[in-house]
Amino acid sequence: MKQELRVAAYAVCVRDGEILLARWVARDGTKRWTLPGGGMDHGEEPVATVVREVEEETGYLSEPTALLGVDSVLRTWTPRLGIPGSFQGLRLLYEARITGGALRNETGGSTDLAAWHPLDSVADLPRVELVDIGLDLWRERPPLGRSRLTGPANG
Repeated sequence: MKQELRVAAYAVCVRDGEILLARWVARDGTKRWTLPGGGMDHGEEPVATVVREVEEETGYLSEPTALLGVDSVLRTWTPRLGIPGSFQGLRLLYEARITGGALRNETGGSTDLAAWHPLDSVADLPRVELVDIGLDLWRERPPLGRSRLTGPANG
């Protein structure tokens, strides 16, 4: 079985009752809102990853202010060649504040739009599960940094 591990860092940026989100474009063209962030480069510190990713996806300079938690997701698949695989995503979620820059959209990346959304409208957005997990961690601040929205199948 092929196994893959991806470590990524994401920012929960909330100000004035709004959250900063980036619109992720899937391979099939589906678009859903997500937290700004992404995969760590080898040797990169997680805090540096989240700062780099926020700037790449939104144009903003940011400062992580707290580690909110860690989320782990596990997915299995059987590709066309019939060799089963397993993917684990380890996602570090930070609270961050905007310190400079200007809002802009990413070009040539995995997202196509960046925008602030009122917190009370998030439930109506097409979004990935990570948005809800990040907001839950931001609101609840659980001592072990594990969202109540993370199911047993996700570790």
